[in-house]
Amino acid sequence: MLFRRSLLQELISTAAGAFFILIGIVIAQRAGNLIRLAAKGILPNDAITTMLGFNMVKFLPMILSLTLFLAVLMTLSRWYRDSEMVIWFSSGMSITGWIRPVINFVAPVILLIAVLSLFVMPWATNKGETYRTQLESRDELASISPGVFKESNNGERVFFIESFDELGNVVKNIFVQTIQHQKLGIIVAAKGHRLIEKNGDHFVVMENGRRYQGKRGAAEFSTTQFEKYAIRVESKEAQQKPPSTESKSSKELLESKNLVSQAELQWRLAIPISALILSLLAIPLSALDPRAGRSANFVLALIIYIIYSNLLSITHAWVIQQKIHIIIGLWPVHLLFLTLAIYMFYRRAQQLPIFPKFLSSIFSGSWLKVRAKQ
Repeated sequence: MLFRRSLLQELISTAAGAFFILIGIVIAQRAGNLIRLAAKGILPNDAITTMLGFNMVKFLPMILSLTLFLAVLMTLSRWYRDSEMVIWFSSGMSITGWIRPVINFVAPVILLIAVLSLFVMPWATNKGETYRTQLESRDELASISPGVFKESNNGERVFFIESFDELGNVVKNIFVQTIQHQKLGIIVAAKGHRLIEKNGDHFVVMENGRRYQGKRGAAEFSTTQFEKYAIRVESKEAQQKPPSTESKSSKELLESKNLVSQAELQWRLAIPISALILSLLAIPLSALDPRAGRSANFVLALIIYIIYSNLLSITHAWVIQQKIHIIIGLWPVHLLFLTLAIYMFYRRAQQLPIFPKFLSSIFSGSWLKVRAKQ
């Protein structure tokens, strides 16, 4: 039918715009956090892109879920605002007649969300944790960011390197401060390079530099010029941590009888289920109530989304804390909002406003005007 074709086209374009906006917001937020860690020397500069990629894969199911909700809500709201819905209702369409075309649009995306949530998201979490372990086991030189002072693991050295070459082997303008036997040593050199001995020891060899040595607070320092000076770079072994529940595959969670594993499996299933329920909720929510104002449905939709997400998180924590039985799990939250969707469809089918009169007056601002006159 004509309305289904036009609805599908607009849903796709609206969803694409909403997705790119949301993905841009998440990238900006996560990139800012990673850059802050890199500026403090906690995270190497070359690890920012990789960690950002893993983070985006982890957030992708939630982003797609919110994208579907906004796409259906914004598209149908525009149709109400431009009186297009009046035409379709006059031709015999009912509010429930929009369920099937909306489900046809969201079904492939929800299937993708389920695949991402059950398989891709734990894989990305596992790879992210493995990559963090590899970063923690890198030697001191590899963890240095150009232009940032870096203290060694034992606190006896402070490194500063202005820049690396493209391969990261040759360093330029090196500054090293050492403390040995209560003596302060400062080494500066124009350039240097990495050296790996046969036994696996790593050295940074500095060329054409000076070494200053003396006691702290004393005015006397000895100066030594050198052509080559090697400093052993210590490597550290990162503690092998057991894999977190979030990084385990869904197959492992399904085979495990652990309460935390079962709760995590329900959480992964909750993401595509909530995406479907929210998409259905967006149909009656999109109807504009003249007495409540144009923005009332968007305000209510935002409140419902926040409450839904927070209730899932709280219930998930209660299941882990054994306040709720694992068989009950997160299902009451889904049932609550599915019931809310059915109630809203009933109200719209009866041509009744979703808002009670009191809430409608609050959203429209008339209640505030009445109170102000009093």
